Amino acid sequence: MLPHPAERRAARPVPFVHQRSERAVPEITQHFRTIWISDVHLGTRGCRAEDLLDFLRVTESDKLYLVGDIVDGWRLKRHWYWPQAHNDVIQKLLRKARKGTEVIYIPGNHDEFARQFINREFGNEFGGVTMRIDDIHTTAGGKRMLVAHGDELDVVMNYAPWLAFIGDTAYVTALWVNRQLNGLRQLFGFGYWSLSAYLKHKVKEAVAFIGKFQNGIVEMARQRGVEGIVCGHIHFPEIRDIDGILYCNDGDWVETCSALVEHTDGRLEILRWFEVREAMLAASPLDADEVGGPIETSGQVRPPVPGLPTS
Repeated sequence: MLPHPAERRAARPVPFVHQRSERAVPEITQHFRTIWISDVHLGTRGCRAEDLLDFLRVTESDKLYLVGDIVDGWRLKRHWYWPQAHNDVIQKLLRKARKGTEVIYIPGNHDEFARQFINREFGNEFGGVTMRIDDIHTTAGGKRMLVAHGDELDVVMNYAPWLAFIGDTAYVTALWVNRQLNGLRQLFGFGYWSLSAYLKHKVKEAVAFIGKFQNGIVEMARQRGVEGIVCGHIHFPEIRDIDGILYCNDGDWVETCSALVEHTDGRLEILRWFEVREAMLAASPLDADEVGGPIETSGQVRPPVPGLPTS
């Protein structure tokens, strides 16, 4: 597990940097049985592609699930935005597939254009990546988990899509405000803080929506005869038991920069990249402004970072 937040702060305060970090990210590769990521939203200015690239560089897995909204087709239709870092993410994912990782892509509502190419019964394979509407994953402990994006439970998406587009525009505005706010926080040496995540915790309607979403998708999992559900969609990472069904949301790469991972023994855990990176830097002998490469001391690579497995 990651060290206590107070211990991390005492070890070294790490300022937030909006652009790609020039701090060293140790070249240690940690292996998981399964990784789930979703809601990357490539094609938008809010996408934290550089942070995702760092995460993908220091992690490997037998199986990698892309649980929807990897590409934001909604925004790309209205405004083309595709910097090199977004292309690098796609290339990194395809490279993992070529090197033997089983990559399974389950489209969401923002990349729903991909659903039309999927054989709903058998799925399809493109470039070594398997595409499915949803999937059943069995953990090392034998627990069967339904994997779906989660927009199937979104009443607004299903019955009033025009409202969803209005909500999407408001959300993009909130992300713009969030970037400006964190730019100011960086100047004063403060860490990253998510405005929209704060509002989700504090606004009664948002809390009620999340609760309804969780209950609805848990019921969908129950009807499918599985013991758990892995989803994305609401940008709210969490693992909890809801009426005997294990609910797992892997979060997003716009606000929280989080992923769900399965350890080799079947344990499930949410990894928040900012916390993992902070733990890496706190354990590193290098100064915060030194760049890249394996971190070594007297010819010895430093020990693995807390929060990541050693196997």
